[in-house]
Amino acid sequence: MAVLNKIRQRSLFLILIIALALFSFVLADLFKNSDALTSKSQNIVATINGKDISREDFLQKVEAAQRQAGPSATNTQVMNRVWEQEVRNAVLGTQYEELGISIEQDQMRDLLKTALATSPEFLNEAGLFDENKLNEYIANLKETSPVGYQSWVDYEKQIANNALQQNYFNLVKAGLTGTLAEGELDHKLAGNKVDIKFVQIPYSSIADSVIKVSKSDVSSYISKNKKKYEVEASRDIKFVEFKEVPSIEDENALKAELETYINGRFVDDTGRKDTIVAFAKVKNNEEYINVITESDLKFDDRFVFKSSLPTAVADSIYNLNEGEVFGPYKDNGFFKVSKVVAVKQIPDSAKVRHILIPFLGARSAPPETTQTEAQAKVTADSLLNILKSNRSKFSEFVTEFSSDQGSVANEGRYDWHPYNTMVPEFNDFEFNGKVGDLDVVKTIFGFHIIEIEGQKDKKKAVQVGTIARTIEPSETTIDKVFRDASNFEVKVAEKDFEEVATESKFTVRPVNGIKILDENIPGVGNQRPIVRWAFEEGVEEGDTKRFNIPDGYVIAQLVAKHKEGLMSVEDASITALPAIRKEKKAEMIRERVSATTIEDLASAENVSVRSASAINMKTPTISGAGREPMVVGAAFGLNEGETSKLIDGENGVYMVQVTKVTPAVELDNYQAAANRVEQQKSSAVNAKLYNALREAAEIEDNRAKTQVQ
Repeated sequence: MAVLNKIRQRSLFLILIIALALFSFVLADLFKNSDALTSKSQNIVATINGKDISREDFLQKVEAAQRQAGPSATNTQVMNRVWEQEVRNAVLGTQYEELGISIEQDQMRDLLKTALATSPEFLNEAGLFDENKLNEYIANLKETSPVGYQSWVDYEKQIANNALQQNYFNLVKAGLTGTLAEGELDHKLAGNKVDIKFVQIPYSSIADSVIKVSKSDVSSYISKNKKKYEVEASRDIKFVEFKEVPSIEDENALKAELETYINGRFVDDTGRKDTIVAFAKVKNNEEYINVITESDLKFDDRFVFKSSLPTAVADSIYNLNEGEVFGPYKDNGFFKVSKVVAVKQIPDSAKVRHILIPFLGARSAPPETTQTEAQAKVTADSLLNILKSNRSKFSEFVTEFSSDQGSVANEGRYDWHPYNTMVPEFNDFEFNGKVGDLDVVKTIFGFHIIEIEGQKDKKKAVQVGTIARTIEPSETTIDKVFRDASNFEVKVAEKDFEEVATESKFTVRPVNGIKILDENIPGVGNQRPIVRWAFEEGVEEGDTKRFNIPDGYVIAQLVAKHKEGLMSVEDASITALPAIRKEKKAEMIRERVSATTIEDLASAENVSVRSASAINMKTPTISGAGREPMVVGAAFGLNEGETSKLIDGENGVYMVQVTKVTPAVELDNYQAAANRVEQQKSSAVNAKLYNALREAAEIEDNRAKTQVQ
């Protein structure tokens, strides 16, 4: 009890001790992880003009954009696309707030009315936009389809954002006028003309080899042109790729297997019972291809013309008789054996008209689609029944019901088009039927009411059954590639990367200037893991690592780490050297020239005096010398008969004498020229305004730190 009493008496003291210990622990962790003190939260992807973009919000938008883009776009491509859109919205949003412009409810309704003015769902009996129908549609969407409603909300946001941008751009354009003084100047820049005599001493007259450029020269040039040579942090790597590709033995094994299906296999002397009927003798081709042989390409019952067959073997297959077999042959990553299953005459082109009734979930169904599949089928059948007795209503029904905007303007018609242009079900109906046939056909886009209006040029088509085997590496080949990669990885940990590669006859591929948000590694495609590794904390020059890539491996080595800032002398030399040489050549030419007249200079340099007429300031080009703005500008600073001093131009050092000055024609009024200037300024807004705002914006990009890339 005495001990407990003493503890109670000192409880405040103990609490203070524990609190200090915890505080010390937290401080130590903060200093250990300095980012926690100095960096943005790991949940902030970017800060643009003081506004944060959260990681969660950004990734939600990326996910939605990825669904919309489909598998054709990589994750990094989609992220970059969303990033650019977010930056644009934030940069322009700052301007909207400062100006106090917004899209209010009344304007939003007007925008929707304009955007949906031709959508049949929102028109009344008089063919006019009906706001009540729109309200009904939105309410119904909100009740029945959360996904559809969210798409609608996004659609409204996009319309509002586009309108805001247009309003802002129009405000800027309204402030850009062309004054009469500017009109007069523009007129005179184009209209004032001078004729000149000139001597050009080209830079090419001095060989590059005699010009000595030191590292300090390049360094000085970089310092004078800092903006040109500012670079992001980057990495240089080199790698060896180990690709799992089929060997000759693998290909021969596949061909031998396919030969078995050509020749067949029966009970032999050893009593084997795994009979395989020869392909040519098979009656049920679909079952034989899909089930018996387990072909990597399934049976396709569509007929094709010769032009649709593989080019290299088209004649061989097209000229077979029904039931004959050709192969094995290599085509598009497969070894194949093909059989002509059937032959018939088919029109090579057709002309149809159709009405497309979409349903929820159908491909490319408009956002305003509300009918289920069953409801769409009822609608299509109802229209078909009416059309069977009165085809004159077809055009009217196209306008009122069809969602295929590609054909509505042409009364639902697709004029003459070749076989296999449309989706399979549509194609089969229009080419297997007869002119005049009218029926409902379901495709991935919805229900089509199709009328065949014409067919022409029937010719031979073949139905081809093909047994295919993907040409891929065997387990033996895959194991060998794995061993080669593993052995190389072990050796380069102890010996020189290049040396080991040369000994094993592997190709080393260098990749320089990789940026932190890059994804593509030339030669192996989208490889974000390699890029992330190259920028990881703790990875040093000379470190190596193995990466799994599609169908193989990469062993990569980090060669160099380049910090953000000015480009190194070595890297800058590629563009700096020509410019420095030009400067040094100009200096050499000036030092050796003592002539003060055109003729003396031409004689001393053994070049000719040339002439150029009607030079103007707006397009500063000298005939025979090229674009020379400095030289042309100097010429306009001379009086008639006056000779210039030496001028350093783009292509050489010049001396110019003005032989004639022709002033621009004086106009009574320069309003037309002022209007042209105003139009030029207005046109520049669309091309340059956003880029200027972005360059001036404060953009903190934390994508790499927050690991969204």
